[in-house]
Amino acid sequence: MRGIESPRLRRWLRVLLPAVVMPAVVLGGALVLDERRHLFVSVAVAACAVLLFLAGIERRRIGSRRMVIAAVMIALCVVGRLIPFFKPVTALTVITAIYLGGETGFLVGAMSALLSNFYFGQGPWTPFQMLAWGLIGLFAGLLARPLKKSRAFLLCYGLLSGLLFSLVMDVWTVLWYNGRFDPALWLAAMGTALPHTVLYAVSNFAFLWLLARPIGEKLERVRIKYGL
Repeated sequence: MRGIESPRLRRWLRVLLPAVVMPAVVLGGALVLDERRHLFVSVAVAACAVLLFLAGIERRRIGSRRMVIAAVMIALCVVGRLIPFFKPVTALTVITAIYLGGETGFLVGAMSALLSNFYFGQGPWTPFQMLAWGLIGLFAGLLARPLKKSRAFLLCYGLLSGLLFSLVMDVWTVLWYNGRFDPALWLAAMGTALPHTVLYAVSNFAFLWLLARPIGEKLERVRIKYGL
């Protein structure tokens, strides 16, 4: 798999896609498009996630190898989401990003949401889930070095990831209920969802505690062996 050739273009895409383009697509789709056309928004976000992944590939020969590993991690996330209450999607996304880069983490988080929702149900909330899990993976990639070094920092990041996911999804809740964004309703929605947010944050903490070392060691061996 070939990455994008121009280093300058890669740098711009790695900033603009997650910071501007994908949030605009998700919010624009929620505000402008009919709810029955939500799948177009999800596909657009998925395409942007793939483009971001390609922008992170600097050497041509490693793209296919990285994609194979990303596909395996996506499959684990989709299966893991079938676990009731405690779901390891965030933990697996974070671990992937730490060892394979933020662009790969974004792809794993976004595609896990899209594919698992073919079982749980697609809807206008899907792009928000894709964006939330994708950003969690992207930030984990940016913080990969301290997250590798400090187990305490990694576990704190897992807790904060639960909050970040809730913040993004509560934007969708307000738009669905009100038709436009209202900060007061957003705060109320976050307060209402607090028990669920705490449970989700604790599950992230638990799964990172259990999975970060064994899965991380395997990804590290693969990364070194194949030059990823």
